[in-house]
Amino acid sequence: MAQGAVAAGHALTAEAGARVLRAGGNAVDAAVAAALTSFVAESPLTGFGAGGFMLVHTASEDALLDFFVEVPGRGGAQRSSELVPVAVEFGDATQTFNIGAASCGTPGNGAGLAEALRRFGSVPMAELAAPAAALARAGVEVNAQQAYLHELLRAVVTEYPEARSLYTAAGRLLAAGDVFRSEDLADALERYGAEGAEPFYGGEIAAEISDWVLERGGTLTREDLAAYRPIDREPVRAHLAGREILTNAPPSPGGVLIAFSLAVLERAGRTDLEAVVLAMEEAQAARTEEFNRGLYEPGFAARVLDAQRLDDAGKRVAAGARVGRAGGGPGDRMGSTTHISALDADGNSASVTCSNGVGSGLVVPGTGVHVNNMLGEEDLNPLGFHVLETGLRLPSMMSPSVVLRDGEVEMVLGSGGSNRIRSAILQSIIRLVIEDAWAEDAVAAPRVHFEDGAVQAEPGLDEAMLGRLEADGYEVVRWRRKDWFFGGVHAVARDPETGRVGGGGDPRRGGAVALA
Repeated sequence: MAQGAVAAGHALTAEAGARVLRAGGNAVDAAVAAALTSFVAESPLTGFGAGGFMLVHTASEDALLDFFVEVPGRGGAQRSSELVPVAVEFGDATQTFNIGAASCGTPGNGAGLAEALRRFGSVPMAELAAPAAALARAGVEVNAQQAYLHELLRAVVTEYPEARSLYTAAGRLLAAGDVFRSEDLADALERYGAEGAEPFYGGEIAAEISDWVLERGGTLTREDLAAYRPIDREPVRAHLAGREILTNAPPSPGGVLIAFSLAVLERAGRTDLEAVVLAMEEAQAARTEEFNRGLYEPGFAARVLDAQRLDDAGKRVAAGARVGRAGGGPGDRMGSTTHISALDADGNSASVTCSNGVGSGLVVPGTGVHVNNMLGEEDLNPLGFHVLETGLRLPSMMSPSVVLRDGEVEMVLGSGGSNRIRSAILQSIIRLVIEDAWAEDAVAAPRVHFEDGAVQAEPGLDEAMLGRLEADGYEVVRWRRKDWFFGGVHAVARDPETGRVGGGGDPRRGGAVALA
């Protein structure tokens, strides 16, 4: 019987982590190896130019490492270019995203993964990075999901010649069956394995990244990269049906909103479809301008999770009553994010979510770095673009999470999907904890998402309940198939009674599980 598992957005990513577990590494070793492999196998979503979070659970501690993207501008850099809007075609809809040098924030992946390994790992970075480097040099065959992603991001990866050379061949986008390879990324991974994060933050690679962005009108300086440090945060904690759920902390709102919804459902004593929608509406109503302005204030999570406020919301949900106001914030349909969940034989876990946004389109020659576009992501800038102070971490909906039962890991999970991250994680937890679904089924089950007054519903949900929601005044949008829109939860789980270990890679986003 398997003793450990890794779930991720690509089979090669998951297998890279599981291979480390089989060789005696721990969950953090596996997560780092998988993350570095995702730089190659899932390159549009992540990389050295991206940022993220890792939630680590061991028998002795819970740690949340924030290595998300930071607002640049140290040294007095002034923006001399504007965000570049590009259209992303979804077949039945078009959405505008912002890329270019003005969208580039200070990346954190290199610093964060190195810090996680230093604190919790047991395998040298060189051993973890070498397979990923070899993969980048040999090339990865593009699968159907990655080909779909290339098509979605056509406007991003073809805007500038450096990205265009990576993602096109013979004048067309790389499609399923083609090979993606990058000698520059292979060199960068090898150097990372040998020297760690220093070249990317204080050495020549850092200088090349900064110079490239500054010359094109952005504000990412060498001082920004040199000053970047991962931040320790206290995980937000919630409870449901005797479980403790640990998730992301402010200034990222995602974990707080998940905890809010869980607490409301716990108080309501209901987790049916109607109750879940009502709890989502309560959470969106809580996301006011005051909420967005308070993300960086001490005690923010405690104020949002105020007992009286949760009691009132729980009573409304129990009674089937709507909160009566939409609240909320801007959202997007893309969610270019990847997640990895790892669990080892000793019960240690690592949940790591990383994102490049949709990418800025700026691939810095000779470095293997595609810089993020977080300063141009609407959902990460709810107060407006270019208004946050230099040095602040951008808020994110990303919410690496773990479900504990009597102090032992029952499920490790996280998701991509922008505003749908919180609803995808919430429903996966409910399926496991309340409906006793196994991890694979909990992840694959049909989902609902409430936002901007509308209920988005995948096929397979209770049609009678959807009809009731319509009768209560909700607009219900019925999707014809499960879709990328509804997030990409990748989860691993251990049954505390039988010891069974397994997982679910979200089929919406080509997810995979590898056992160890």
